[in-house]
Amino acid sequence: MELDRDLALRIALASRILPGVSVGELVEILHQRVGPPLTDDKLKAVTVTNLKTGIGSHDGEEDGEDIGIGLENIKLAVRYLWGEEAEDENIPEIQTYQDGEMADSIRVAVASNSGADLNGHFGSCLRFLVYQLSRNDMKLIDIRSTIEADDSDDRNLFRVNLVDDCQVMFVQSIGGPAAAKVIRADIYPIKVPDVIGAADKLKEFQTVFDAPPPWLSKVLGVSAEARKRFDYAESD
Repeated sequence: MELDRDLALRIALASRILPGVSVGELVEILHQRVGPPLTDDKLKAVTVTNLKTGIGSHDGEEDGEDIGIGLENIKLAVRYLWGEEAEDENIPEIQTYQDGEMADSIRVAVASNSGADLNGHFGSCLRFLVYQLSRNDMKLIDIRSTIEADDSDDRNLFRVNLVDDCQVMFVQSIGGPAAAKVIRADIYPIKVPDVIGAADKLKEFQTVFDAPPPWLSKVLGVSAEARKRFDYAESD
């Protein structure tokens, strides 16, 4: 039986935020948990617990505790299956920004699946929130959908190219090969396993500007001589 277009879309959206679980695998898991054929009522009967257990069993982790997918992602996937997240009404508004207007700033990409949260894995997030960030200022200057990555021969490289004007990237997780591509693009990846508001995490990160590590000093254009003088002053 062919899936209704709306149901297929809900399953596809749920799959995108479950790293390592393809659409076909998710359909198989759903068949095991609620039985075929999949209907609106059956998708709305899916719970966080049985989806988590189903994914865990599929991966050979019977208790579902070590499947490597955050609980918040599973909760969001369930909401997609229920049809409650077809459109994200909480996506923040982009702010106007002209290149050069924010002195001593960097550009930061935040992997996100919903609203203004940092809750996405690099290889499966729905979008990147792009911020311009300085020590005392922050602007959301763009929101970049990753939907076209699915049609690319190299999904990870597509995602890297999508944010190749950024110097820093915040993600919930990222695999080794993907991280290597990110680093080769001169983007510094930072993993934040717990779900947090993007702005809250960036406010924390702004304190790093007070005593930037070498890689950030280089991004900010601080000369090697100035970095040496700063290190010497700090040691006195």
